[in-house]
Amino acid sequence: MTMTQLWGALLIFIFCPILGALPLIHWLSLGLTGQNLKRLGTGNISVSAAFYHGGKLAGIPAVISEAGKGIITVLLARSFFPDEPAWELIALIALVMGRYWGGKGAGTTNVMWGILTHDPISAGLVFLIGGISFTILRDRAAGRNGILILMSLIITLRHINDPPRIMAIIALSLLLFTIYYKIPDDLDLPSKEGKNSSMFKFFRGDRAILSLDDNLKAQKVGQKAATLSQLKNWGYPVPCGWVLPAGDDPLPLLELASPSEGNPLIVRSSAVGEDSEASSAAGQYQSISHITNPEALKNGILQCQTSYNNPTAAQYRPQQQQGESEMAVLVQQQIQGVFSGVAFSRDPVNQMEDAVLIEALPGEATRVVSGQETPQQYRVLQDSPPKIEGEGEIPESILQDVANLARDLERRFQGFPQDIEWTYDGEKLWILQSRPITNLQPIWTRKIAAEVIPGLIRPLTWSINRPLTCGMWGKLFTVVLGDRAKGLNFKETATLHYSRAYFNATLLGKIFLRMGLPAESLEFLTRGAKFTRPSLLSTLRNVPGLLRLSLRELRLEKDFAIDQESLFDPTLQDLENQTPSELSPQELLTRIEMILTNLHTATYYNILAPLSFSLRQNLLQVETEALDYSILPEVASSKALEQIAKDARNLVPMDTIEPMSAPSLFAMLAEFPDGESILEQFQDWLKRYGYLSETATDIAIPRWRENPRSARASFTQFFFNEPDQISKKATVEENQGWKQKNVQQRLKLKAEVAEVYNRFLAHLRWSVLALERIWLETGLLAEAGEIFFLKLSEIRHLVKNDDPKLRSEIPQRISLRRSTYVEDEKLPAVPYVVYGNPPQRDRVLATPQLTTQQRWQGIAASPGQVIGRIKVVNDLSRTMTVDKETILVVPYTDAGWGVLLAGAGGLISEVGGRLSHGAIIAREYGVPAVMDIPNAVHLFQDGQAVKIDGQTGVVELLTD
Repeated sequence: MTMTQLWGALLIFIFCPILGALPLIHWLSLGLTGQNLKRLGTGNISVSAAFYHGGKLAGIPAVISEAGKGIITVLLARSFFPDEPAWELIALIALVMGRYWGGKGAGTTNVMWGILTHDPISAGLVFLIGGISFTILRDRAAGRNGILILMSLIITLRHINDPPRIMAIIALSLLLFTIYYKIPDDLDLPSKEGKNSSMFKFFRGDRAILSLDDNLKAQKVGQKAATLSQLKNWGYPVPCGWVLPAGDDPLPLLELASPSEGNPLIVRSSAVGEDSEASSAAGQYQSISHITNPEALKNGILQCQTSYNNPTAAQYRPQQQQGESEMAVLVQQQIQGVFSGVAFSRDPVNQMEDAVLIEALPGEATRVVSGQETPQQYRVLQDSPPKIEGEGEIPESILQDVANLARDLERRFQGFPQDIEWTYDGEKLWILQSRPITNLQPIWTRKIAAEVIPGLIRPLTWSINRPLTCGMWGKLFTVVLGDRAKGLNFKETATLHYSRAYFNATLLGKIFLRMGLPAESLEFLTRGAKFTRPSLLSTLRNVPGLLRLSLRELRLEKDFAIDQESLFDPTLQDLENQTPSELSPQELLTRIEMILTNLHTATYYNILAPLSFSLRQNLLQVETEALDYSILPEVASSKALEQIAKDARNLVPMDTIEPMSAPSLFAMLAEFPDGESILEQFQDWLKRYGYLSETATDIAIPRWRENPRSARASFTQFFFNEPDQISKKATVEENQGWKQKNVQQRLKLKAEVAEVYNRFLAHLRWSVLALERIWLETGLLAEAGEIFFLKLSEIRHLVKNDDPKLRSEIPQRISLRRSTYVEDEKLPAVPYVVYGNPPQRDRVLATPQLTTQQRWQGIAASPGQVIGRIKVVNDLSRTMTVDKETILVVPYTDAGWGVLLAGAGGLISEVGGRLSHGAIIAREYGVPAVMDIPNAVHLFQDGQAVKIDGQTGVVELLTD
C-alpha cells in the first residue's frame, strides 16, 4: 500500500463515519419545516421520516443529501483506490456505521445511491429483478431482506474473480441486515407525500405499511380510510394514521405504531362498502379507543376485524344490497378533544332550510358517536350573517367553523351532503370522518332540466321525453365507458318531482368521473360553470372511449346531412302533406310511431350538436360576441316578425295612432292600402315558424300555428315598440377567423337540428290532438286536454286492444293525475335541488319566505347595465306592454319568449346560462341579462326598482 493509499484508508475510516453521522436530514427538516425528527415518531432520522413529518419540502432535500453522501463516499474511495473497487464498498460500510451510530438510521438511501455509482449495471439488475420478484411476493420482510441477498448475489456473479469485492458486499449486506432488525429503517415509515414520492417504495411491494398520507383506494382499504387519505392529501387536518388491509400481517404495524400513554391510538373499522353513498354502516363495526401499549393494539385490531362478522353487521349488509367483502383496519393517533361532535352539511330531516345541523359535547368524539349520552343540538342557518340556533357549552366560533367546514367538504365532494365527525383540541379543528348522508341520495337538480324541458310537465309529455332523452344519454355515455358503463342505470338520469323535471346530479357526477372528467362537466358545457382540471390518469384511461366520441363529433355534420336528406326531410314533407284529422286511430298511432322513430334519431343530434358547439367554443376560447346567433330559430323568428312589423309601420301614419290590442291592430291594417300584403306576410311567417311555442319541448303546449294569439301579441309589441337595431351579422362575418368560423359552423348545425327536432314535436302534438278529437266523440275522454294526462303506453294499448277494463279505468287515472298536477301547480317555490326523496307538498313553502336581501349574484348572460322597474311574467298567455324601462323577471325562457324579450330593458331569469334561449336573444338585441336567480318570480314584485349588470351577473334592489 502506497502512502497515498494509506492516507486514503485513514480518511475513509475517519471521514466516512463522520459524514454518515452528520444529521443533515434533521437540520434540513428543522430548518425548512420546523419539524424536530428526534422527537417525532420513532426518532429515526430518516428520509421517510422527513417525508412523513415535513412533506416534500423536507423529504426531497433529505433524499438529495443522503444520496449525495453515498455518491461522495464511493467517488472518494475511487480517487484513492482506482484499481481496487472493494474499497468503495468498504467506504460504504464505514458510512453506514456512522449513519447508524450518529443518526439512528439504516443508511439504505446511502447504500442504494452508492451501489448505483459503484456498479450501475448490477444496480440496474437489482432494480429490475427485485422489482418484479418482490412485487409478486408482496411481503415486506422478504422484499427488504431479499434485496440484500439479490444485491450480494448479482455483484458476486458479475465479479466472481474479485474475492475482496465479494467479501465486501457480503459484509455490507450482513451489516444492513443486522441494522434492519435493530431499528425501523427508512422503509418502515410511510411517506407523507404518498408512496409514489419515494424511490424506496420500489423495494417494498404492495404489502408495505399503508399510511393515510398514501393515495389509498376504497376497493382495497374501504371508503372511510380512502376518504381520510384524500382529505389529508387535500390539506385538511386529519390525524396521522396507518391502514392494515384485510389479510395483511399486523406485526410491522405493531412495531411501527408504538402506542403509549403520551401517544394513545384508536382502532377503527374501514370495511369495503362502509361509508358509501348507498349505506353508512354507522355503528355496525367496533372501534377501540385509548390504546396505550402494543398488546392492546394487537387485541384492538383483532377485535375490530372480528366485528365484521357480528350478527347485526351480517344482517345489515344484505339489507343494504351489499355483498360479503373485507375489513381493513384504520389505526390513528387519538386526538384529545376539548369539544367534539358530528355535523350534517344539510339538515337530513328539513331539506328546505339552508342549515347545517351539529350535535356536540365537551370532550372526545366517542362521547357523541357512542349514543350513550344525549348531545347538544345546534343549527347554523346560512343567512347573512349566519344565525346559530340552540344552546349549550360549545362556543359559537367553533360551531361556525364546523359549519363552514361541513359546507366546504360538501363542495369538495361534488355537492354530496356530508356527515362529518370532528373534534377540537383547543387549537385545531380535526376531521375524524366524512361520508355521504345516505338518505340524501341521489341529488336531483332542476338547474339544467328546467332549461331542457321547463315548466310543469304532464304525463304524456314525460312518457315520451324521458325515454328519448335518458336513452340517448345512456348510449352516448356507453360509447365512452364501454364495459365500465355496467351498473349504471341510465333510466334514472331524470325524474319528475312536483310535476317538474329534475336531472340526477349524483348519477351524472358518477358518469363523468368514470369518463375521467370532473363531475361538473355538464354544467360547464351547458351553463358556463367553473371547470376543474380532470385527473391525467383517469383521462388517459378513457382515451379510447373519448376518441370514439370525438370521432362521432368530427363527423356529426356529415352524419346529420345524410339523415336529413334521407330521413328527416322526406318524413317532414309527408307529415305536412297529410291531414291528421282524416286518419283513423290505428293510422294515427302509425303516424305517431313514425314520428317517434325519427325523434329517436333526431334526439342524438339534439343532444350532441349543442354539446359539440359548447365544447368547441370553450376549447377554442371563442367569445360569444364573435358569433352570429341570428340563425337560431328563436332569434330568426323574432327578427322575421320584427321586419314584418317594420314594413307595417311604413304603411300607416304612426304619429296619429295610439297603442291598441292585437285584434284591433290587425283589423286596422286590413283597411289600409297594401295592408293585405302585411297580413299575408304574417301568415307566411306563421307557416314558417308556427311549429314553435313558448315551450317547444312540451307537446301539451299549443303551437303558434294552431293558436296565433301570442304571435299576434308579439307582432303588436314590435309594431308599437321598435327595438334598438343591432345588426351585427355582417360585422361578425367579416371579423371571423378560422376559430370563429369553426364554432360558427357548429352553431349553424345546432340551429338546423333544433328546427328539425321541434318540427317533429309539433307534428307529434297535432297527431295526438287528432286522436283526442276522436276519443272525445266516442266518449272515452270528457274534455279537451285530457289525453295529455295519459301515458304513451296507455295510448298504444287503447288503440291496439279493445280492453274494457282499461277503458273503465281511464277517467279515474286522468282525474288522479290532473289532481296531482293542479296541486303541484299551486307550489310556485319548489326546491331547485332535491336530496333523496322530495319533501311532502305540505312541507314545501306555498310562498317563499320574505328576505331582506338586496343583492343577488347570478350568471352574467348579456353585457350592459340598466335601471328599471320589475315586471314579473310567469307565462305568455296574456298580452302585455313592455319598454326599455321594463326589467322582465321570468321563470325560464324558450324560443317563444323572444319577441317579448326583444322589447324589454333587461332580463332576470330563474334558470339558464349563457347559452340559454333568453341569453341568446338578449345579446342579439343588446338587452342586459342575468340568469340563474332561483325563485326570482317570487323574490321580486311588479314595480320594484332594480339595477342589473349583465357583465358581472349582479342584480341589486334599489330603494325608491
